[in-house]
Amino acid sequence: MHKAGDVVLGGLFQIHFFSSVPDVSFTSKPQLPTCHGVYPLGFKLAQTMAFAVDEINRNSNLLPNVTLGYSLYDNCLQLGISFRAALSLASGQEKQIIFNDTCAGNTPVLGIVGDSSSTNSIAISSILGLYRLPMVSFFATCSCLSDHQKNPSFFRTIPSDAFQVRAMIQILKHFGWTWAGLLVSDDDYGLHAARSFQSELSLSGEGCLAYVEVLPWNKDRNKLRRIVDVMKKSTARVVIVFEYPSRMINLMEEVVRQNVTGLQWMASEAWTEATVLQTPPFMPYLSGTLGIAIHRGEIPGLREFLLQIRPALHHNNSYGNSIVNQFWEFTFQCRFAPAPAGWLEGGGALCTGQEDLENVNSDFLDISNLMPEYNVYKAVYALAYSLDDMLRCKPGRGPFSGNSCATLQTLEPWQLVYYLERVNFTTPFGDQVSFDENGDVVPIYDVMNWLWLPDGSTKVQHVGEVKRSAFKGEELILDEGKIFWNFESKKPPQSVCSESCTSGTHMVRKEGLPFCCFDCIPCSEGKITNKSNSLECTSCPEDFWSNPQRDHCVPKQTEFLSYHDSLGICLTATSLLGTFICAVVLGIFIYHRRTPIIRANNSELSFRLLLSLKLCFLCSLLFIGRPRLWTCQLRHAAFGISFVLCVSCILVKTMVVLAVFKASKPGGGASLKWFGAMQQRGTVLVLTSIQVVICTAWLVSSSPVPHKNTQYHYDKIVYECAVGSTVGFSVLMGYIGLLAFLSFLIAFLARNLPDSFNEAKLITFSMLIFCAVWVAFVPAYISSPGNLADAVEVFAILASSFGLLITLFGPKCYIILLRPEMNTKKAIMGRGIDS
Repeated sequence: MHKAGDVVLGGLFQIHFFSSVPDVSFTSKPQLPTCHGVYPLGFKLAQTMAFAVDEINRNSNLLPNVTLGYSLYDNCLQLGISFRAALSLASGQEKQIIFNDTCAGNTPVLGIVGDSSSTNSIAISSILGLYRLPMVSFFATCSCLSDHQKNPSFFRTIPSDAFQVRAMIQILKHFGWTWAGLLVSDDDYGLHAARSFQSELSLSGEGCLAYVEVLPWNKDRNKLRRIVDVMKKSTARVVIVFEYPSRMINLMEEVVRQNVTGLQWMASEAWTEATVLQTPPFMPYLSGTLGIAIHRGEIPGLREFLLQIRPALHHNNSYGNSIVNQFWEFTFQCRFAPAPAGWLEGGGALCTGQEDLENVNSDFLDISNLMPEYNVYKAVYALAYSLDDMLRCKPGRGPFSGNSCATLQTLEPWQLVYYLERVNFTTPFGDQVSFDENGDVVPIYDVMNWLWLPDGSTKVQHVGEVKRSAFKGEELILDEGKIFWNFESKKPPQSVCSESCTSGTHMVRKEGLPFCCFDCIPCSEGKITNKSNSLECTSCPEDFWSNPQRDHCVPKQTEFLSYHDSLGICLTATSLLGTFICAVVLGIFIYHRRTPIIRANNSELSFRLLLSLKLCFLCSLLFIGRPRLWTCQLRHAAFGISFVLCVSCILVKTMVVLAVFKASKPGGGASLKWFGAMQQRGTVLVLTSIQVVICTAWLVSSSPVPHKNTQYHYDKIVYECAVGSTVGFSVLMGYIGLLAFLSFLIAFLARNLPDSFNEAKLITFSMLIFCAVWVAFVPAYISSPGNLADAVEVFAILASSFGLLITLFGPKCYIILLRPEMNTKKAIMGRGIDS
């Protein structure tokens, strides 16, 4: 189809479905290829370009005083035919070009609208790019064409497959489909889409491909049978297809033959609107298909322009007239005279040329859902606006060398490319058109859904869109209420390799399968499901532990010797009981302080010993309750000083007993001068002061502090007091042991003294109990975990304190309270004489 003009634009469209290329034998002149099978949409696209050119010519504000023409070629969806057409447009084989004496002149065309195929566009743009001849495709989506260095003069008004792939991944993510199959055409369009799909899924981690199959070009039954077998056996319920309608027919015939149902089909923009697939045999399988479609638009006046198409009743050599006649025959199912042999005999009708297009049930006149047509329309206007910007250049203010402008007479193709890269206009429908640094238009796709209506008709309805904006990035908008699902549940299908792991488990990938296929293994104790990385479990913080469901962390149970525990209550009661008994005994001793038995046993040391025992009982309370800094520091200091005070009194008491016995012998009176009241008090004070110094040095150098121990139990926190300095603790205990051993040794040596003075036996027995308790305490304390260690120490304190209290003061209280006749000086002296 041709139309003359001051400036001619070329066009490449698929007017026919199929082509026949004769064999080249190299023995005779090869025949030209022939095309057959009229493709109404391709013819409509060509007419849309013709309409856009006519509309621009009528617009006085756009390209004034310049008439646009066009030269449109059929590519028959074959690379060879399309390439030949593009070279014809670029070199001007179809018409004679007259050059001036300097061989300067206009190129045959200033720009080409097309091609629809990615493979064809790659080949053509690689040649046209050498001469910077602009080419604006309306349907080539291969992401490989976005390399503007390889394709410097290639532009397109349809988003690339890179965005289409991301749009499909957005839909997969929206419905939770992580397991899908991918079928692609055996060309650049399909193979690049497959690579892009695999790359994007790998980077995003949104899903996996169960299989990737390349569909054959021809009707290869074996290959198609194998591919459909893969689809049947796969657990993937979603099938994504990048293919052209003519070859989708071969696949669907095999799907119907094997009756493969229960699949959710996703269509690329190449076949989303394909009416040839919306037939009764295919719709039971393809109903409910979700497709990515070119963004629809409105072209006012296009329907009226299409209604003006009329066939040529008188045949001539115009190929355009021949195409119109073929379209007419295809639409009305008639033949122009002379009809082929047997046509009339078979009941066929003759075309009159007066048939009315409005009376035909065809999508040719439907302008409610213009998609590829709208892209053709924008492509023509992009070239026109670029040319208009160029012609409006003011001399001396131009963008080229020396601030020069391009003119129509001296125009170079690269100059138009310069303006095409910067074009920016708005269509009557309100869409802004501009190209980025890769020659790609601002991307936007419509999401379509196939319906099979009860009356047997089909409908492809708009259910959403995917677009990119500067502020929100890629955005998916879906009206789920309008989507028809071809399943009994009327809900979206589930398409996953493995069900999502429940809370408390983590994924373990299955060997040899994609990461979407996994087993769910429960998290171990102390760990919960990692929300950011489902391949592993997250350890709970130190003070937390996993709940039984392993889905969140809960605070660990705390453990310490508490006043509320039964053990703590018993120890507290025992400590208070011991304190009370000490107070009672002290009261008895004070009340009976003038009796012989009290006076004979050094009442001052006895009182001091009872007070120190009272402190020993009370210091055990510091070991009960949650450890604090002050309790940790005070408990061992109070314990150490109290017991040193107690043992010091016993040691001095033993030494006094021994001194009194020696003084009772002739010449032994001198020994008592070393054990007067002042000397006794001083000795106790000095011995106790040494322990005070030890405790002070320990607290200053490495003080005991509260410690949260998590080593005993993983799910519990044991609160304890860390001793800080083991040396300090050892010296404290060792000093107590030293004094106790000295007391025991002296008392043991004095055990055979006369009964009247013999308290040494009681001291020996008490020290024996005391040492036995604390010798047993050390291994028990070391081996006891957590709060039991505190309980062991409290038990040792109480046991040793009760041992001292009972052995030292039990017999005296017995005599004072129950045998008062023995609490006389005569009785005490008599016992001494008897012994």
